[in-house]
Amino acid sequence: MTSMHRYTLPVDQTGWSVGSQVATEFNWEYDNGSSKLLQLYETSKKQQWNASDRIDWSQELDPENPQELDDRMIPIYGTKLWDKLGHNDRIEVRRHQQAHSLSQFLHGEQGALMVSARIVQMVPGMDAKFYAATQTMDEARHVEAYSRLLHEKVGLLYPITPGLKSLLETTLTDSRWDFCYLGMQVLVEGLALAAFQRIRDFAKNPLAASINAYVMQDESRHVAFGRTALRGYYPQLTEAEQREREDFVIEACQLMRERFDQKEVWGRLGLPEDECAQAVRDSETMRLFRQRLFSRIVPTVKDIGLWSQRVQDAFAAMGAIEFANVDVEAQFANDHKVAEEFDARRHVMDTIKQASDSAH
Repeated sequence: MTSMHRYTLPVDQTGWSVGSQVATEFNWEYDNGSSKLLQLYETSKKQQWNASDRIDWSQELDPENPQELDDRMIPIYGTKLWDKLGHNDRIEVRRHQQAHSLSQFLHGEQGALMVSARIVQMVPGMDAKFYAATQTMDEARHVEAYSRLLHEKVGLLYPITPGLKSLLETTLTDSRWDFCYLGMQVLVEGLALAAFQRIRDFAKNPLAASINAYVMQDESRHVAFGRTALRGYYPQLTEAEQREREDFVIEACQLMRERFDQKEVWGRLGLPEDECAQAVRDSETMRLFRQRLFSRIVPTVKDIGLWSQRVQDAFAAMGAIEFANVDVEAQFANDHKVAEEFDARRHVMDTIKQASDSAH
């Protein structure tokens, strides 16, 4: 069965073609010394993994609550809308809401696959081309993992949301290489890390949690790649050029912050879309989630030098300025540590299983 038959809403077309004029930059200097980007490239080569082997696909999802998330994470939980729902209706809300989020993870990873391949083509430095090539492989693996999770375990897919589609289209159509970094490595990857972390840390289903942990290990390196590349570039720009990039950051963050009303889900389930969307906007759980979305973006934007007063004011208005002094390196180190802990737990379980099989 193809993906088209699993979509809960009609898909206007099976593909999405984005036209753009992109320069292909060749570089004849192959010896780049020992730059920070080459160090990231070495780390990335060592941390490549196989989604077929590292993830234990024999594990199943709970049919009534696929990722085994607390109902309090559902934005309409505790409202009159939720109280009116029967047992089976609540199951459908869990399944569809989680499928919707996972579908956006999948579509976003395909967007990242396209952007990282474009960085290989556009970026002038050979060291950056090397790293972006490893990221392209990472993103293909992420698409594979989320696709398999949705197709084999969840059985539902939703189309890409307008907000995510708009951000990806803006990133892919700009002819300047640094916009690929800014749109993908800083904004999309930063938002994704916050969303993945929510599942990694709160899902009680080990399959769902482990996939997000392993993807986050890669994504942390990708954000570090963007930080490293842009930190030395943006101070060279004119005030007007910096302002243009600041506008992009502010507009993109405001757009993505408001994209979580999940009207597609409520409409598909026959619930009143506007009333549910308002409940989402009023939800304390979603307020905290929208705020936490920027925990990875704000310190990175500050680090790369796009930190004018207007940017700070915009983040303050979003309730996210508190993340300006977050230790990004500590976040990345923890992402790596958590992924290794999932590996260790699986090793223990495999050892116990082998011992049990031998005893019989």
